[in-house]
Amino acid sequence: MEEKQNSDCNYSVPYPDMMSKHLCLLFSFLISLSFTNGIQLIMVNNCKESVWPGILGTVGHSAPRDGGFHLNFGDEVVLDVPDKWSGRIWGRQGCQFDSKGKGTCNTGDCGGLLHCKNAAGAPPATVVEMTLGTSKSPLHYYDVSLVDGFNLPVSMAPLGGGVGCGVAACELDLNVCCPSALEVKRGGKVVGCKSACLAMQSAKYCCTGDFANPNTCKPTIFAHLFKAICPKAYSYAYDDSSSLNKCRAPRYIITFCPPKRA
Repeated sequence: MEEKQNSDCNYSVPYPDMMSKHLCLLFSFLISLSFTNGIQLIMVNNCKESVWPGILGTVGHSAPRDGGFHLNFGDEVVLDVPDKWSGRIWGRQGCQFDSKGKGTCNTGDCGGLLHCKNAAGAPPATVVEMTLGTSKSPLHYYDVSLVDGFNLPVSMAPLGGGVGCGVAACELDLNVCCPSALEVKRGGKVVGCKSACLAMQSAKYCCTGDFANPNTCKPTIFAHLFKAICPKAYSYAYDDSSSLNKCRAPRYIITFCPPKRA
């Protein structure tokens, strides 16, 4: 298989002026201080299309908003999550649902349901993963993972938390540079980019069986490509730990199609 050569691989997703959005976020942040001391996730859609966030809690952790909702371009939603919450969040695109919340999505579909509840999103999908702490053990751990492939840019950034709090992100549109062997198309358009594991379905690429340790499972050429484009995201199962962030902030902004940071 050959890696696709594309002069657009330095492509940056076009973003609108963020000033008004930041003011709105600040206003929401100040208002929320009056109502809760818990952990908050502020979800923002900066894509030029609707996104349907999917949410899946790990065993024993229920998903806020029944695991899914519609988020228009420019909108934001504040989610309150309990201490110790652990789970994953991803964005779905190209969805159509009926009045009963049944339908389909081009990417990230969770069993044809608006409210994913206990259903995971179909790969490829860019995933935000987190394990939240408590008042006694306040560190929160979070990352952006491309282990299940990519469908849209996303970031998770703390509001406050002090020095050392990092931003987990894949900020560029990896679909533009996706090797042809990994492409997922809808209507002739690339809407997702598979991971090597998803495309090849073998232990060598999925880090399973005899390859279930970092000594035998090494990054593929595709994992190197993912890492070069999105250095602040996990590119494969045994990627280096620098992609894992930790912070004590009480609030985090999860942005779909975030602006590229310097």
